[in-house]
Amino acid sequence: MRKHACRVFLVLTLGAPCAPCAKAPFDFNAMVRLSRIDDPQLSPDGQTVAFTVQTVDLDQNAKPTQIYTIPAAGGVPRRVTNDGTSNVRPRWTPDGRRILFVSNRSNGSQIWSMNPDGSDPKQITNVPTEADGEIVSPDGKLIVFTSDVYPGCPPPSGVPGQALDLACNQSKLQAEAASKMKARVYTSLLYRHWTSYAGVRRKHMLIQMMDGTGGVRDLTPGNLNVPPFSLDGPEQYVFSPDSVQITYVANTDPDLATSTNSDLFTIPAAGGEPKRLTTNPGADEGPLYSPDGKFLAYRTQTRAGYESDQWKLAVMDLQSGQMNTLTDSLDRWVESYTWSSDSNRIFFTVDDHGTVPLLMIPREGGPIRTVAQGPTSISSVHFTTDDKTMIYIEQSGSKPPEINRAVSKGGPSVPLTRLNDAILDGYQLTPFEKISADVPDGTKVESYIVKPPDFNPALKYPVLLAIHGGPEGDWGESWSYRWNAQVFAASGYVVVLPNPHGSIGYGQAFTDAVNGDWGGKAYDDIMATADYVGNLPYVDKERMVAAGGSYGGYVINWILGHTDRFKALVSHAGVYDLESEAGTTEELWFVKWEFGGLPWENPDGYQKWSPSSYVKNFKTPTLVTHGELDYRVPIGQGQQLFTALQESKIPSKLVQFPDEGHWILKPQNSQFWYSTVLDWLNEWTKKTSTDPKPAASN
Repeated sequence: MRKHACRVFLVLTLGAPCAPCAKAPFDFNAMVRLSRIDDPQLSPDGQTVAFTVQTVDLDQNAKPTQIYTIPAAGGVPRRVTNDGTSNVRPRWTPDGRRILFVSNRSNGSQIWSMNPDGSDPKQITNVPTEADGEIVSPDGKLIVFTSDVYPGCPPPSGVPGQALDLACNQSKLQAEAASKMKARVYTSLLYRHWTSYAGVRRKHMLIQMMDGTGGVRDLTPGNLNVPPFSLDGPEQYVFSPDSVQITYVANTDPDLATSTNSDLFTIPAAGGEPKRLTTNPGADEGPLYSPDGKFLAYRTQTRAGYESDQWKLAVMDLQSGQMNTLTDSLDRWVESYTWSSDSNRIFFTVDDHGTVPLLMIPREGGPIRTVAQGPTSISSVHFTTDDKTMIYIEQSGSKPPEINRAVSKGGPSVPLTRLNDAILDGYQLTPFEKISADVPDGTKVESYIVKPPDFNPALKYPVLLAIHGGPEGDWGESWSYRWNAQVFAASGYVVVLPNPHGSIGYGQAFTDAVNGDWGGKAYDDIMATADYVGNLPYVDKERMVAAGGSYGGYVINWILGHTDRFKALVSHAGVYDLESEAGTTEELWFVKWEFGGLPWENPDGYQKWSPSSYVKNFKTPTLVTHGELDYRVPIGQGQQLFTALQESKIPSKLVQFPDEGHWILKPQNSQFWYSTVLDWLNEWTKKTSTDPKPAASN
């Protein structure tokens, strides 16, 4: 048998968090001091890692982002950008001599390049509608990027790859800004998404020479809307290794509000008609060429209209067009992936019981091997060209993301960045502990417990149950700034993070169990978990509170009508009335899948599972928080809930954020949200008793 050149890493046991010490509680003020590390990119020679660092400027209510570099062998990080407040997406040129990046330092968001030490910055694009998401061709001559352009300014022939009319776009942009008439007119759905309304512009994929000659060309003219670029998952467009073709992702179904059917297309970099590569009715995304250019890896879902179907890893033979799904035997979602340098192996990550390990599989399929695992989550994996060294991000529930290095000969991983060590050394972060509870259907449901600082098992503590969103989501060994369990625990709570039916990482059947059953098994699981936790010797079961956002907010609203066991509740961006939610949310494929159609197609199901059907049972004091720019769960859901609470004479409070969407992201808003939530919970758990209380003697 031929010996593969790819070196197999010994299984790494990733670092578990250290035991808590007598240090200060990790509160909100400590959290906002942290450097938020992201997007590591290994230089072609494997010697240097470029990455981004976001910090929080609470006084300015801003989160500036800058680019840093660090030697891959270890050393001191060096900040290489200073101008502008947003410098993101560092991408090396193939020769390693320059770093491309997106910056807002001039003319809005544009593509720039610089030497690896930050010197000699040069603006590469000058598009009036701004530029983002750059990728560099392997020969170093071309860049592809995206911009929201006016389809009414098409290339003269309308053929993909023809010149973009920059002057026309500039004129229309100025006219739109100057117009006093702001009416919006729509003739199709998905006219708003997340926090913004659709305008006449569309996100197109543009291409130009690296040296700026030849002008800007539009590879996707017309009304095609290329899916937005995301650093959280696979990239959505990529050059072939010979720089001749570009493969990209697009959904060409006529009704985008009800379709998840994204497909892969390929188009010549020189321009021409695109060719569809996939015809799967579910989603296909994240194309990634093998280094030899013979194969294309991507991830795929089978079921049309179901955004939470299992993500599987697939490989297409580009010569024959044959597709092979590699992970059919693995009942887990594939998240990210990268090729070995010899094109014979694929390294990939999956969600598994709250952790994200790194696995490896042969290109043609076969046995799956574990490369790195532990009570952590790993992402952004990069290998040197000899496959001997791996660079990746590691994080856990008690450790914010940092960049690590591992070598193929084995041994422990080595931290590359330690930007947060000086801060974290002064605070106590408690490790996540896993528990499991027996639930009514006979299975066991896992949860994480986070104990308060200076935990004393002889005392009894109040409990906060935090319900995750989704519903197809999970709590795991990953760091969060929006719902940080350490901050809640620092206020004296035993924090419980349950993963009920519907959660990912426990098999697709477990995930699917929440479909059409939002207040059923998941609610039973959470109540069974509350029973289990209430019997722990260090828990005061008379002082239990619960909070959740999005679907977690729905569960809080459901709890309102089905139990009064909690002292207080917090519902953030929670679904309250299913019928009005279906009529005002943007991604209709979601409600159609989850509830078997729209309200007039399944009225009984909507009424059965709507928290608004059970208002007469509401009793528990509730804080309602919501962003006014939330178009996923529109503000009316929170307002209707607050009206019901007030009219029912139940202690309640409504907090609206005019400048926030589904999540509370601006620093001062986040500070206010955390303080308001904790003040509300403390009011109902600590106002009549000293906390924590001594445990009863046996």
